Amino acid sequence: MTQHRSWPASLGPIPRKDEPSGGATALGDLPEWNLADLYTAPDGADLAADWKAVEAAIAEFESLRGRVADLDGAVFGAAIKNYEWISEVTGKIGSYAQLLQAGDVSDPVRGRFYQDTIERLTDLGAKLLFFTLEINRLDNDTLDEKMKHPQAAAYAPWIRDLRVFRAHELSDDLERLFLEKSTTGRTAWVRLYDETLAGLRCTVGSDSLTLTEALNRLSDPQPERRKAAGLSIAATLNDKTPLFTLITNTLAKDKAIEDQWRSFARPVSSRNLGNLVEDDVVDALTSAVKSMYGETAHRYYAMKAKWLGVEKLEFWDRNAPLPKAEHRQIPWAEAQTIVTGAYRGFSPALADIVDKFFAQKWIDAPARPGKASGAFSHSTVPSAHPYILLNYLGSPRDVATLAHELGHGIHQVLAAPQGQLISSTPLTLAETASVFGEMLTFQAILAAEKRPAEKRALLAGKVEDMLNTVVRQIAFHEFERQVHDARKNGELSADQLAEIWMSVARESLGPAFHYRDEYRIFWSYISHFLHSPFYVYAYAFGDCLVNALYNVYATNAVPDFETRYQEMLAAGGRLRHKDLLAPFGLDATDPGFWRRGMKTLSGFIDQLERVA
Repeated sequence: MTQHRSWPASLGPIPRKDEPSGGATALGDLPEWNLADLYTAPDGADLAADWKAVEAAIAEFESLRGRVADLDGAVFGAAIKNYEWISEVTGKIGSYAQLLQAGDVSDPVRGRFYQDTIERLTDLGAKLLFFTLEINRLDNDTLDEKMKHPQAAAYAPWIRDLRVFRAHELSDDLERLFLEKSTTGRTAWVRLYDETLAGLRCTVGSDSLTLTEALNRLSDPQPERRKAAGLSIAATLNDKTPLFTLITNTLAKDKAIEDQWRSFARPVSSRNLGNLVEDDVVDALTSAVKSMYGETAHRYYAMKAKWLGVEKLEFWDRNAPLPKAEHRQIPWAEAQTIVTGAYRGFSPALADIVDKFFAQKWIDAPARPGKASGAFSHSTVPSAHPYILLNYLGSPRDVATLAHELGHGIHQVLAAPQGQLISSTPLTLAETASVFGEMLTFQAILAAEKRPAEKRALLAGKVEDMLNTVVRQIAFHEFERQVHDARKNGELSADQLAEIWMSVARESLGPAFHYRDEYRIFWSYISHFLHSPFYVYAYAFGDCLVNALYNVYATNAVPDFETRYQEMLAAGGRLRHKDLLAPFGLDATDPGFWRRGMKTLSGFIDQLERVA
């Protein structure tokens, strides 16, 4: 999923003096990505040449300012093609800067390069704003006449999606002001947050752990190690409470100001518009998931408390492995075999794409100090290829994450021929291939497992992953909604943010937990709240959608499923969800669609009860 002096000639992440240059660990030889397919180095001649070419192209493109309405169809189509080329080059430059910084966000040299790049790209982007604004000011008849030309008609999906923002666009000067101020506003605050998070160290016993490493300890089989990690994370985050509170308040207010200027009805509305879904569709999803909190999360965690032999679960027990299950680190080579085999069992063509990620160094796996936390698949641009960032520590969830991000990568590779302007999908569909890939991997592992205790552990792990993807993300969505609504009445204190967090946790996780005060600060490390407000419901949207899609595949409900599935991914942003799902007999506008998706989760819990 898309997220961004002298320099050494080495490519990719630069080895630190206190760590080995390779990726060899107890987990095996972990790959580190090679960014040479984008650029050789920040001071490389290839990057300098692209800067020069794109700046010249933009200077020439500006001659169209104020003239878009007068262009005939042929010239209009050619202008869009030139705009696409410019977008691809600037996208490639921005992708390189983001990926390089993600390798070590604590490195000030990378930080300066990233910031300088973003500021320069923002200045160039401001010069292009007129084009899309002038397109959206065309009346329908004038635009329809231009779109009759074949070259313009090729970009019809892009024009269609561009037009949905017409009612919320401002004057050229205001749009340029919002864009240029973003580098010293939202972008700068998010950078401060990222660098702060990357620099945190959690003292757990005699170990000094990164936040990613400490969070991974919450899946440790030993309760005391989980507790020590959980309390250390809480203490470390608490030390930054004033800063995290200030950043959250500032960015919430920043969003409110822009939403007001753009006349969005609700804080979530701009995200929904970008996702090409109506507010009431997202409301229906949220309502369906919340209505099944009891049947899913509450029921499962009550079972888990009994398995762990405790009256109440602590927050550090939420992702604890089950007793009597095998607890081991999964070497990288084994993870590669598992995931590739699962994809190959479904589609040899998709598995061939997966092989490229491993063979051509499109993955960065080690959990290095300073490296961006979490995981992502960055689509970069169609003329290049995606890159995957992981923090691989060998847990079963890390294997699932690998399968998930490879699903994104497959989707991005297949959609690339649509071009820079049409290849991207809305967030609501962007999770389809990733979650489907996770399900393929899980089902392959489950089918091969014959030991009862291990089968129970696998089912429990899948249930927890689905709870994290659906229930937890909708709870996050509710947290965001309440925070943005409350921020309208003034700046929120750390206690107010904590109270919203704890209220949402109690509602979603249920009575099986003991809600300790230390958990009150855990809202602060969820980076999506700041990076992409209201992004999180897309995970639940995608998971429920894939549950329905996988059921079609598993029951052989439609012929040629593999072919239809690849065609769906290859469509990129050319089709909307209704048209994409129609070949599978699915309709996301059906009021019962979301509850049917949730039934897959409750069905796994039923199965787990029987196995247990």
